[in-house]
Amino acid sequence: MTERALPVTPLSLRDERAEALDHGLALLRQAWASFDEPRPHQPPVAPERHELFGSPLPETGTGVREALDAADRVLDESLAQARPRFFGYVGSSGLESAVLADALAMSHDVNLAAEAAAAHLVEQQTLGWVAQLVGYPAAGGTVTSGGMVSNLTALMAARTRAFPESRVLGVGASRVAVYASAEAHSSVERAVEVLGLGSSALRDVPIDERRRMDPAALASAIATDRAAGVTPMAVVATAGTTLTGSVDPIGAIADVVEGTGAWLHVDGAYGLPAACTDVAGHLFAGLDRADSVSVDAHKWLFVPKACGILLVRDPAALREAFRHDASYMVEEEGYVHPVDTTMEYSRPFRALKLWTALRAHGAGAFREAITTTIELARELADLVRARPGLELLVDAPELSTVPFRRVPAHGDADAHNRSLARALQEDGRVYVTSAVVDGVTCLRPCVVNFRTTRADIESLVDLADELGRVLESG
Repeated sequence: MTERALPVTPLSLRDERAEALDHGLALLRQAWASFDEPRPHQPPVAPERHELFGSPLPETGTGVREALDAADRVLDESLAQARPRFFGYVGSSGLESAVLADALAMSHDVNLAAEAAAAHLVEQQTLGWVAQLVGYPAAGGTVTSGGMVSNLTALMAARTRAFPESRVLGVGASRVAVYASAEAHSSVERAVEVLGLGSSALRDVPIDERRRMDPAALASAIATDRAAGVTPMAVVATAGTTLTGSVDPIGAIADVVEGTGAWLHVDGAYGLPAACTDVAGHLFAGLDRADSVSVDAHKWLFVPKACGILLVRDPAALREAFRHDASYMVEEEGYVHPVDTTMEYSRPFRALKLWTALRAHGAGAFREAITTTIELARELADLVRARPGLELLVDAPELSTVPFRRVPAHGDADAHNRSLARALQEDGRVYVTSAVVDGVTCLRPCVVNFRTTRADIESLVDLADELGRVLESG
């Protein structure tokens, strides 16, 4: 059999393919090695990079090797959340096995909108595995780009259940309410706006002393709305707030929601993976009573972006919310196109990286890594308590977010901590962001990287104290 010749086009690598692959893998190996230890600083964007970014569209290419080298330099001068001392936001970890699977998926460029054969079966199995991991009785779901789309998808299903004609007629003059903790993620408000309900339909339910949604306040808000002719469409419980990591009391919230007709969605984009651990699993009691739950695998399940998971008890609810008849997507008996359960048409094979990682390492390894990060967060809290001049903003971290501040001997403490966050970022040995808790400006480190060690959290505390003293003396 003669070997089929590659098509001769300007975009074909032809004889350069092996060299390009070898060089790309060498750069990847170098990047992974750099994540094993913290770097001494974050390099600034070099002047030659600024010059590159100002260049016009190239008419003639430089070749793959040079282009890859340029990309590598760009990445080196970008903020990489996979590094062990990145404590800002709720970061990804770039798990190596998942990175390789993602590269394979992108090479095959499977589209999970229509029939995709084995890829569709992998996506369904991945959804089932995540449901098993967190303890949720899912009967269906979808893989999304992340928490924003997951929350929007769930609320679309909630709207369709509450108002079956809303896809055609909208909600019209109907008055609608969605309830969420006062510290719920802003994506919930965005979803309410995108659905055309208006942000005034979102009720910010007060929080208790542990910064969790107050079920009694929720019950009162729903009763008040129902008496005024407002339909309680959905309640969003947060399983790990972005600000402090608090987990709403899901079971007590489910008690309130039961009988109201409202859809109960649990936004677990950040915190839900902790449900699989012995140290934090009790916080998620009642999860099985929710209509839907979401989790971002590109957060505390360590895979690279983007990989959001939405699980539902009733798959028909998603089909009712999204299904369309289209002449270019012929329905077959007993088969539902994946696009009929989601708002996305061009859907990359996001599930493969998580499926591969779970197969490669096993659920036990993930459980151990998540447990370790929770324990590191508790150790960080202990280090803060023991360091004079540092102050915790929560009694104890429920998950892995540890907001704290430095209290200067004189001057404005809020201004001091804003400056301290900037100084730490400019110093580059650790990366942490600032936040405001009850009107108080603080540092807000979050530990969600399997590479982070006790030495890394010790460094964060030492540097916060060191640079804080420099600011104070200046």
